[in-house]
Amino acid sequence: MTTVNKYLSLVKFSHTIFAMPFAMIGLVLGFDSRKYYHMAEPAPVWKLFILVVLCMVFARSAAMAFNRWLDAKFDKLNPRTAIREIPAGILKADSVLWFTIVCSVLFIICTKFINQICFNLSPIALLVVLGYSYTKRFTPLCHLILGLGLSLAPIGAYLAVTGEFALLPIFFSVAVVCWVSGFDIIYALQDEAFDKANKLHSIPAALGGAKALRVSELLHLVSTACVVAAGVYGHFHWLYWIGVVVFAGMLLYQHSVVKPNDLRRVNLAFMTANGIASVVFAVFVIADLIVNPTLHGH
Repeated sequence: MTTVNKYLSLVKFSHTIFAMPFAMIGLVLGFDSRKYYHMAEPAPVWKLFILVVLCMVFARSAAMAFNRWLDAKFDKLNPRTAIREIPAGILKADSVLWFTIVCSVLFIICTKFINQICFNLSPIALLVVLGYSYTKRFTPLCHLILGLGLSLAPIGAYLAVTGEFALLPIFFSVAVVCWVSGFDIIYALQDEAFDKANKLHSIPAALGGAKALRVSELLHLVSTACVVAAGVYGHFHWLYWIGVVVFAGMLLYQHSVVKPNDLRRVNLAFMTANGIASVVFAVFVIADLIVNPTLHGH
């Protein structure tokens, strides 16, 4: 395994599929807004696209690497995670920490090339995405902090283009908070016993598997309500609503395949269902914005 592949595995690069599509929604929404108000573009479309993608990659890589570095001692004790790069001896802890620092610095540099508001807010964004790793040590609400970190994607991308806040991307961000929190609770079911034994906090450890799944269902219901509200508020058309149906259907599907006493299909629910939900939803939202370039939520 090459060094690059080791670090790609460390940060689970394939999981970028969760938040990146929502960043693209925020980006296209931003261009839609600027076009409506006949504002001069702050930079060429291709440049902003590349910078937003780089920000997403660097911020997420920093967050994942920091989590692996901070949790290395717990990962070594947990049979499910003992194969991860640091406990397995594939990467050294110090190297992973330096990787985190480099990615964090590159993220801030990229925001400097976007606009002043993104640069000013970049330390706060890093505080959220890096701070998540500590939360499992003191609160079962850690899942919500993870969701909050990923929810910065649509707002951040929108700010990159417009330099100002708006309500519509916030609807999408709240949807991401609830969606990610909900599926992270499902994923955490695998470590319920381990978390209890090691005094780590999670919704499954606090409430038990059955009640945790009910909380996850509630969060996914709220997430669906948010994308519906965004559709109504943003005056979207039929393409958007196809995306909503797929998104809601994938959330429903993952709850149909995971039971408190049957976790065999957790990875199917976690990766496949949520990957489809985010990508397909984003494709239909962006298609709607392109096909129907009208005022959305202003």
